[in-house]
Amino acid sequence: MKVIIDRFEGEYAVVELEDGTMVNMLKTLIPENAKEGSIITISCNENETENRQENTKKKMNSIFKK
Repeated sequence: MKVIIDRFEGEYAVVELEDGTMVNMLKTLIPENAKEGSIITISCNENETENRQENTKKKMNSIFKK
């Protein structure tokens, strides 16, 4: 998904979604070098998600000794 930064308001960046909808996004989620007009790509990293889930599963198994 790509979003375009329209403007900044307080703690938020107002961004335009691909369908034209405007939404507020916390500034903490925006890269530091981004400015009005910047295009940000949002994606799901499936490999890192799988790794994190596997690590969590291992930790839980070690805690509860399955």
